Amino acid sequence: MLKLFKKSSKKDKLNKEYERLLKKSYELSKVNRTESDRVFAQAQEILEQMEQLES
Repeated sequence: MLKLFKKSSKKDKLNKEYERLLKKSYELSKVNRTESDRVFAQAQEILEQMEQLES
């Protein structure tokens, strides 16, 4: 219940988005490799943003 009112940090939001994109990329790799590569590139951009927040 306490988590209901807790505001997510920017790092948490980016991490969730990164994980979502990785999962989507994996699923697409079975069907459409080009689209999978595009989604994976988006995930890598989010990973870079997360690394910038840490430094």
